[in-house]
Amino acid sequence: MGEFITTLNNQKTSVSTKLQLVYACCFPFFTILALGIDSVSFTNQYFDGRQITNVLAVLYFLGFYSVSNLTLRRLMLVMLGLSYIGELIFCKLLGMYEYRTPMIPLYVPFGHAIVYASGYVYAHAVWSLEKELHLRKYFLWFFALLFLGVGLLLKDFFSMMFGLLFFVLLKRKRWQNLYCFIALCVVFIELVGTYFKCWTWVPDIFGCIPTSNPPMGAVFFYAGGDVLLAKIVKTWENKKVK
Repeated sequence: MGEFITTLNNQKTSVSTKLQLVYACCFPFFTILALGIDSVSFTNQYFDGRQITNVLAVLYFLGFYSVSNLTLRRLMLVMLGLSYIGELIFCKLLGMYEYRTPMIPLYVPFGHAIVYASGYVYAHAVWSLEKELHLRKYFLWFFALLFLGVGLLLKDFFSMMFGLLFFVLLKRKRWQNLYCFIALCVVFIELVGTYFKCWTWVPDIFGCIPTSNPPMGAVFFYAGGDVLLAKIVKTWENKKVK
């Protein structure tokens, strides 16, 4: 009887893992669809689709959440609160970027959680773990060339500075591919969001550091938030055990 229950649990875990990967793989397509509906061009040509994007983001989050394991669920929930606080600090307080409307869209914190969950699933996939060392090498070269390229070609000194800090963080975290996968998702969503003009970064961060729209160095702030997120969830889990 015990072996039968174990087999059922293993099958359930396997199905859940596959569904998580499906959601993670659909992340790029969902991003283009959702942000396209919230875009300036869509609003000008049809109507303001912000509420549709809000609903889509919440539904996608709930679907992703429902197939996730307990740890990832906790990470996603905590990310909702952390990302909203981050938006208040970086958008409203520091004025580093602004959305196409004065209010922070409802879909944004849910989007942050989806970005994190997608990167998390990629990093823990079997193919990723099997090629961990190879992927790490490619990631490091990619981000080094990215930060250096935008710095020299676009005069994006903000990305060069915070790109360096991103590498310092990676070293402190023992070069975990998790942060690189998440950073890759961040780069993608930033490019899509600024292309559709859902949000726009200011040309001079803090009024004195030249940057591009979007700055690739923004991945450092996401990575720093991810470190804080992991610590909060770890504390949560330790309290549950006690």
